[in-house]
Amino acid sequence: MTIHFGTDGWRAVISDTFTFHNLRMVTQAIADAMASAKWNNGYATDQPADPRKIVVGFDTRFLSDRYAQDVARVMAANGYSVYLSQADAPTPSISYNVKALNAIGGVMITASHNAPRYNGVKLKAAYGGSALPEQCHDVEVYLNDNENKSRGPNLMDYDKAREIGMIQRFNPQLAYGEGLRKVINFDIIADNPQRVVVDSMYGSGRGVIRTMLQGTGCEVAEIRGELNPGFGGVHPEPIGRYLGALAGAISMGMGHFGLATDGDADRIGAMDERGNFVDPHKIMALALKYLYEKRKWTGSVVRTVSTTRMIDRLARRYGLTVYETPVGFNHIADHMLKEDVLIGGEESGGISFKGHIPEGDGILMALLIIEMVAAYKTSLYEMVEALQKDVGPVFYERKDMRLNRPVAKSQMTQKLVDDAPASIGGETISEVYTVDGVKYIMADDSWLLIRPSGTEPVLRVYAEGRSQEMVNALLGYGEEVAHSVV
Repeated sequence: MTIHFGTDGWRAVISDTFTFHNLRMVTQAIADAMASAKWNNGYATDQPADPRKIVVGFDTRFLSDRYAQDVARVMAANGYSVYLSQADAPTPSISYNVKALNAIGGVMITASHNAPRYNGVKLKAAYGGSALPEQCHDVEVYLNDNENKSRGPNLMDYDKAREIGMIQRFNPQLAYGEGLRKVINFDIIADNPQRVVVDSMYGSGRGVIRTMLQGTGCEVAEIRGELNPGFGGVHPEPIGRYLGALAGAISMGMGHFGLATDGDADRIGAMDERGNFVDPHKIMALALKYLYEKRKWTGSVVRTVSTTRMIDRLARRYGLTVYETPVGFNHIADHMLKEDVLIGGEESGGISFKGHIPEGDGILMALLIIEMVAAYKTSLYEMVEALQKDVGPVFYERKDMRLNRPVAKSQMTQKLVDDAPASIGGETISEVYTVDGVKYIMADDSWLLIRPSGTEPVLRVYAEGRSQEMVNALLGYGEEVAHSVV
């Protein structure tokens, strides 16, 4: 069995690699790793974590509730006191409860925004965010060691574990809701209630935003909020091409704007009253502007290499430090755990800000968007238009391009640096970054990022330009690079 943990856990196809047996083996390795002396040598938490307490949650996918019970059974058999979610829950709510309960870690059964045939495990650390890469590596080491020794997982009967208190069912929404109330100003929302459509995309964020807005006077119409493990046949990812249902609801007058969360509600997407998709680049830029100008908050700003430079232009105006990280929220979390970060986010929709857990949170950002619209007393469309006039215009696109053959990531990166052109689309290249892949920065602040995949023959190409023509030129160069690999 070859199982590898990526930047945020392990994902595989249900009944292929993601089986009850393999999950039990992985959970046994997690139990072994968490019991080791070096598991919690990472970042300090507010108070020492209980080395024998763990939180387990699950999303709405096929068999996720059953998989979570098996995780709880293995952890209980290894002497852990398990807090198991009563029902499907957002990943950030489980992460929040890991920290709130002072647990040593957490396990979330989810494949996030992946296709319905997938399921997975997200591993959480005591500080309420994704486990460190070295912690995930330790799990892999124990997994391989157990296999080599033909050591199977410990497993306790579920009813017995419940009877003796080793597995406790709990509602993660209670503490999580209290946490959201500390960082979202519901009084501002109540002063100017909104009509909003929430698209939960059949994911585990269902019902949460509506519940949080009770008592504010907001009218919330939720779509795709029922349990549907097949996600209606689409990827539960809040990007434009999967949000036709949300556009339809807005056009029917069900709300003035729309908010969408992914399969486990750690990502955000939005749609204005005209049915225009508002991507995470714009959402993060609007949030930075609001937090600094309206709330008067300061701190550093952290974004991944594939996220808009509108962030940089705003931060320069405000005198805030910007950090650019490799792709993956765990790199953003590193900064959030070490220093005073105002906001951190990535182009895929994982965003968080000061006072909350170091993890992307779609629920948090959906509520902040509602607060921003209420505070500015304007529409989401007008907010985006004002942002574009202020620090834009910005056009963005991403493409994944297949290569004819696998190429070593380091070799491809070096080739892209060595063969960097003088200009693209009539704009001179002023800087070349190699934080994650190769990024060409143009004189007009447009940019092209080419990231070779480390696991498959694919070039991930991202482009941001001051015009659609510039974006087309940048992507065209990316296609040339892909075609040159023979």
